Amino acid sequence: MGPWRCLLLLPLLAPALRAQQQQFMEYVERRLTLLEERISQWHDQSSRYSTELRDFKNQVLGMLEAAEKEREAMRAEAESAAVRVDRLEREVDYLETQNPAPPCVEVDETLMDKQVATAKQRKNEKYTKLTDCSDTIASVRAMKILKRFGSTSGLWTKDAAGSSEKIYVFDGTANDTVYVFPRMREFTLFSATRKAARIKLPYPWVGTGHLVYNGHLYYIRQQGLSFQVIKFNLANKTVVDSSVFPAEEQIPVFGLSPSTYIEVSADEEGLWAIYATKEDEKNMCLAKLDPASLDIEQMWDTPCPRENAEGAFVVCGALHVVYNTRLPSRARVQCVFDVSGTLAPEDASLVYFPKRYGSHSSLKYNPRERQIYAWDDGYQIIYRMEMKKKLEV
Repeated sequence: MGPWRCLLLLPLLAPALRAQQQQFMEYVERRLTLLEERISQWHDQSSRYSTELRDFKNQVLGMLEAAEKEREAMRAEAESAAVRVDRLEREVDYLETQNPAPPCVEVDETLMDKQVATAKQRKNEKYTKLTDCSDTIASVRAMKILKRFGSTSGLWTKDAAGSSEKIYVFDGTANDTVYVFPRMREFTLFSATRKAARIKLPYPWVGTGHLVYNGHLYYIRQQGLSFQVIKFNLANKTVVDSSVFPAEEQIPVFGLSPSTYIEVSADEEGLWAIYATKEDEKNMCLAKLDPASLDIEQMWDTPCPRENAEGAFVVCGALHVVYNTRLPSRARVQCVFDVSGTLAPEDASLVYFPKRYGSHSSLKYNPRERQIYAWDDGYQIIYRMEMKKKLEV
C-alpha cells in the first residue's frame, strides 16, 4: 500500500482511536475514583479505631490509677491495723503489769524444812500404781523433721492430757514469752513469730523442763538457790499455784543440758519431776507430782547417771534416760528405771534415736499420741514410738 493510501485512511481511523482513548480514560478515572473512595473509607475507619483505642487506653489508665489508689488505701489500713495491734499488745502488757497474776507463795524456811523432811520420808517407798498401764517403748518407729525455729535450745509440745491441737513453743532456756500456734499446720508453714499468739508469763522460766498438761502450764522458775514449780492457767493467764521444790542443793539434772534443773514429765499415770542433788550428784532422782496441789507424792533415787545424759521422759511409770553416744548421729536410751519394779533394766529394749544435728535440749513424751516432741539444735522433730507390753520385752 502506498503512502498516499495511508493518508487517505487516517481520517477514517482517527474517530475510532479517539473513542478508544476516551473509554480508556473513563476506565482509569473510574478506578481512581473507586480507589479514592476506599482510601477515604479506610481513613475514616482508621480514625475511628484510633479514637476508640485512645478512649480505651484512657479508661484503662483510669482503672489502673483507681486500683493503685485502692491498693495504697488498703496498705495504709493494714499499717494502721498493725499499729493498733501493737498498741493493743502494749496496753495489754501494761494492764498485766498493773494487775499482775497472783504472786508465788514465798515459803519460809521452817515450812520448807518441813516439806523437805516429809519428802525424804516418802523417798523410795513402795509405789502404788494409779493405772494398769503396762506398756514400754520397743523402738522408734518413725522420725519426722518439721522445721527449724528459734535458738539451739528450746522446747515445743502439745497439751499432754487435753484434746487441744495447739502447739506451744518455748524458745531458749531463759525467757518469759510463750508462742502459741493454733495447729501443727500453722506451726509448720509459718516461720515468723508474728503468726503466733503470745503468752507473757509473770516470771521467766529457766531450762527446758516445762510441760503443758490439762490446760495448765507447769514451768520452772529459779529464785535464788531454790526452784519453784509454777502452775499457770493458760485460759485466764493467771498463776493458779506455786511450790518450792523440796530438794536441797539441786544441780543440773542432765550433764549435757546445764540449764535444766527440773524436768517435768507426763505419762499415762500423771506428772513426774526428774531432778538431781549434790547428795547423790552422780545419779538422777525421780518424784511423783500431784498436778492439783503440786505436792510431792513420792520420791525415788535412781541408778541412772547424769553424765552424758541429754534428756529423759517417763512412760507408764518407767523413767527412760537418753544419752549421747560416740557417734554424732545417734542417741539412745541406756537407763530405764521402773518405779513399780515390773520392768527390769536388763529386760528393757535398747532404743536408738535416728538423729540428726547436735544434742537434744528437750524430749517431751505425749501419752495421748505415743510420740515424742524433740528439740535438736533448733530443729523440731517428732519421734513416733513403737510400744510393747513390759512382760513381752
